[in-house]
Amino acid sequence: MKLIRNALLMNCKRKKCELSNIYFENGIITEVTRADEKINGVINEIIDANGLYVTPGLIDAHTHLGLSGDSQGFEGRDYNELNDPITPEMRAIDGINPQDITFKEALHGGVTTVGTGPGSANVIGGQYACIKTYGDRVDKMIVKFPMAMKVAFGENPKRVYNEKNKTPITRMGIAALLRETLEKTKEYMNDPNRKYNIKLEAMIPVLKREIPLKAHCHRGDDILTAIRIAKEFNLKLTLEHVTGITDILSEIQEEDYPLLVGPTFGSRTKIELKPKSFENVAKLSNSGKDIAIITDAPVVPLEYLALSAGLAVEAGMNEWKALEAITINPAKYMEVDERVGSIEVGKDADIVIWKKNPLLNITSPKVIIAGGEIVLN
Repeated sequence: MKLIRNALLMNCKRKKCELSNIYFENGIITEVTRADEKINGVINEIIDANGLYVTPGLIDAHTHLGLSGDSQGFEGRDYNELNDPITPEMRAIDGINPQDITFKEALHGGVTTVGTGPGSANVIGGQYACIKTYGDRVDKMIVKFPMAMKVAFGENPKRVYNEKNKTPITRMGIAALLRETLEKTKEYMNDPNRKYNIKLEAMIPVLKREIPLKAHCHRGDDILTAIRIAKEFNLKLTLEHVTGITDILSEIQEEDYPLLVGPTFGSRTKIELKPKSFENVAKLSNSGKDIAIITDAPVVPLEYLALSAGLAVEAGMNEWKALEAITINPAKYMEVDERVGSIEVGKDADIVIWKKNPLLNITSPKVIIAGGEIVLN
């Protein structure tokens, strides 16, 4: 049994910081008590937090971690299969390189769990994975796979296939190709004599509502198109980036789809990013919507996830809502909250001791525990 004592636990459920003792064994949290309670059981290792702020390992549900190849150029660029707008058969786990330096940087920034997968060049990009940021072999790092099916609306697929003089070059074309693939999958599922089709096989979990469409959409009209198609086919859906969502804020109040917002830190590199600001992140949250904050790493390096949440707080977002946006909310949206996202009995011992409150200061972790093991001290 291991123990973190005198931890100033940032408890989202209770919306307060509580001086606590956290027990864990075999990589799992076994007990959380008040710091003034008697220490229980045989303790093999004690880590004294000395009253410093403690959070669960941070979570980013939308990245391309391990698929971009830091400093490698084309050799490491494995996140978009650019020759076909419909590639649901692409599996993130076949392209992820855990030895890429960005894994270590993410972990040392307090990020222990991510969603990672294909980019947004294609209408259907492929299958996302939820993985831990520590380990040497992706098969042993998986929390959930497939976690979602990446789809994209708007500027990116338009630009890529306009350059190839190939459909889709309009928003109508994007929606039409997605609908066509969904209809073909329905027919395929209902055909007892079907011949194996790798693309349609990959889409079956979407039609069965086992995984959501993970929809890249910035502009308000693209967000509403994603919702329209999800309703037509009775699909699960998460809405990703949504930088223009404040233009349709009254309309989105009627909907209950997960909202993953960002990347907000950094420059506006294309027209769809024109509305992005941390003030809009705060406005969306303060409208009553639960959100997740994302980096879209490597667009924003993952080690700046806490900073992104802190900038949203500075812009007016509630501090506890911001912490939820980088812990329990992305865990829920990836449907892995039974394992990660909070410091509770039975969950993975992914725990970060911070030098200062990470949402109110530019700071870094002092101690990081991942899978019950100290990885930074």
